[in-house]
Amino acid sequence: MKTNILGLPVKESEEMVKELNVLLANFQVYYQNLRGIHWNIRGKRFFELHVKFEELYGDAQLKIDMIAERVLTVGGTPLHTFEDYMSNNKMAVGKNISQDEKAVQLIVNSLTDLLKIERTILNKSDEINDEGTNSMMSDFIAEQEKTVWMMNAWLEKDL
Repeated sequence: MKTNILGLPVKESEEMVKELNVLLANFQVYYQNLRGIHWNIRGKRFFELHVKFEELYGDAQLKIDMIAERVLTVGGTPLHTFEDYMSNNKMAVGKNISQDEKAVQLIVNSLTDLLKIERTILNKSDEINDEGTNSMMSDFIAEQEKTVWMMNAWLEKDL
């Protein structure tokens, strides 16, 4: 089996790049959803949610950079056009959402979609001993599961 400079199998690393790019594209859509609800939120909970949405899109922006850098580290090229993002997108695009519960539900749904992609990557990275990708996915999953729990608590919904 041929390995790359990181000691990872070349063929599987190429597949990992594809999976990471799907995650990158979906994170870009999630980020833009967060920007939209941050800008458009209205109502009595405006102040708390406006700040929370800004916190979430700041975190998403950092994760986007981490994913793109991981793609580069594994030997690929990160997607970087809106056309690429949309052709790889698996989540709902929020448009003109200003109502608090709809905005929070969009976040829950988006994170649920991201978690599915991340768990797929986690399993595949584990199979090829790609600890760098595996560790990143584990960290993302733990953080996002907590955010889903908190957002569901805010919505007064059970998991």
